[in-house]
Amino acid sequence: MNAPFKTDTLPQWRLDDLYSGRDDPRIQTDLGKAKAANDALVELKGAFVAARADPATLGALLNRGIELYEEATNALYGVGAYAALAASTARDDPAWSRFEADLRARSSQIAAESLFFTLEINEIEDSELEAAFRAAPAAARWRPWVRRVRLSRPHELSPDLERMLIDRSPAVSNWGRLSEETLAGLTARVGRETLTLPETLNRMSDPNGARRKQAAQGLAKALEARTPTLALCLNTLAFEKQVEDRWRKYPDPAASRHIANEVDADAVAALEAAVVDSYASVSHRYYRLKAKVMGRRVLDHWDRNAPLDTAQPRTYGWDEAKAMVLESFSDLAPRFADTAQVFFTHPWIDARPRAGKQSGAYSHSVSSRHHPFVFMNYMGERRDVLTLAHELGHAVHQTLCAPLGTLLADTPLTLAETASIFGEGLVFERLLAGASVAERKGLLAGKIEDGINTVVRQIAFHRFETRYHAARAGGEVSPAEIGAMWLETMGESLGPAIRLNPGYEHYWAYISHFVHAPFYVYAYAFGDLLVRGLMEKRREDPVTFAPLYEALLAAGGTKTYVEALAPFGLNPREKAFWAAGMKQLERLVDEFEALV
Repeated sequence: MNAPFKTDTLPQWRLDDLYSGRDDPRIQTDLGKAKAANDALVELKGAFVAARADPATLGALLNRGIELYEEATNALYGVGAYAALAASTARDDPAWSRFEADLRARSSQIAAESLFFTLEINEIEDSELEAAFRAAPAAARWRPWVRRVRLSRPHELSPDLERMLIDRSPAVSNWGRLSEETLAGLTARVGRETLTLPETLNRMSDPNGARRKQAAQGLAKALEARTPTLALCLNTLAFEKQVEDRWRKYPDPAASRHIANEVDADAVAALEAAVVDSYASVSHRYYRLKAKVMGRRVLDHWDRNAPLDTAQPRTYGWDEAKAMVLESFSDLAPRFADTAQVFFTHPWIDARPRAGKQSGAYSHSVSSRHHPFVFMNYMGERRDVLTLAHELGHAVHQTLCAPLGTLLADTPLTLAETASIFGEGLVFERLLAGASVAERKGLLAGKIEDGINTVVRQIAFHRFETRYHAARAGGEVSPAEIGAMWLETMGESLGPAIRLNPGYEHYWAYISHFVHAPFYVYAYAFGDLLVRGLMEKRREDPVTFAPLYEALLAAGGTKTYVEALAPFGLNPREKAFWAAGMKQLERLVDEFEALV
């Protein structure tokens, strides 16, 4: 067996270029700047509606108002990002959690003062806004942001109710904080070891079946002990959402997420239908083949991501992963590699796993006035190399659209996942190109499993959330009832070749998206299948593709997903578009079947 992967030399970020610590006086200075910009905006209250009959005056007011709004947003985002970034690596330190919560409350109080602004914009008619944009070209650049603001127009409440929701949001968000801290403090007894949540999840990909089983059972016991708390967090936040959705007259629990993503409910329904239709030909068939390769009729759930080779899986050193990612990005276009390189040159990546650091991975954009920061727990496995590519894809995207400014750079989740998943795909192509026949089988298995985890599993998560929120409408849902829904929806997606052993009913509890971002998960499937369409276009004409793709990323949130994909000849409103993406995943299963 190879020596354990060493993590003590992996990079940790430095947040000095945000702030030097909790007591940095610049934090109060920036909060003061945010308040000053907001106060200047408040002085314009009532002026926007009053000027609706005068296009030139309205246009000038809109331009000034949005500039002030963005100025306040930049200051608040910078302070909030610092608190979130620092706390995410110190979930075992109550001082950081308190600091984060206090800043969130202070920021909410400041932001609440400008609540009137978007409400007042939405009192103005479309024709009046368009006349203002024509009369004041400086204001016209904000048209995409105004369009996004107006998506929520039918669901807005009175100014007093909107203010009340903002004022109480810090208290409500503490339920999410409790969930975070509960999971960050989770340890599982695995054999003779005590492992954190990320370490336990990583152990479930161990080549040794006994070690995988120990990890799975240890995690089940650790989660079971915490499900009363985690279920209470989920139930409370779901009820809060239910009340707000009812007041806002959303037709269903996912509607607010669709608006935030700027996608049609019909498009998401088409995506879900295409994936569910492919359960049998993709996930069910693949796991049946994997069981056969492993000499089994049925796999235990802890074997789902097991390597096919029982030898210790190959590990990739940090420098090796870095080179692979940069070379892959360079194959697309030098600018992508050059942009990613900066994150290695500067201390902007935190990759080292350690006690108190939360699980997961992300790239935080902070604001357009700052560079992004990349967060992950690097364990040296193939999936970690792909995760590095994924998060750096986000970072490149965030960097390319930053010149637009924070408001226009803000990208809906469905398009925000495009660059990240594309980055993964580029690295995988490089891995596969240099593989032997034996290695190719393992890489294909890993790629198929990544596809299942990103598409099939996330749509199963979406279906689980849909069932859970429907049940929550009838009253609090017990941990046992939540577990039963989880087993049913996951069983449907995984198929008969995967046995959901006792204890698996608690595994819903570590999926933090259910608490922090309801109905977020379908965006991963949306992004993955969308990228499969884009990568097919790249294969057809790589020279023409690169500038079009760069333009898509640089456009940030200024275009809808339909507008962004039109230059590539792709129409994501059609079920056939999503079905074609699933067919690509099915062809990988075909290739795997031919090898085994």
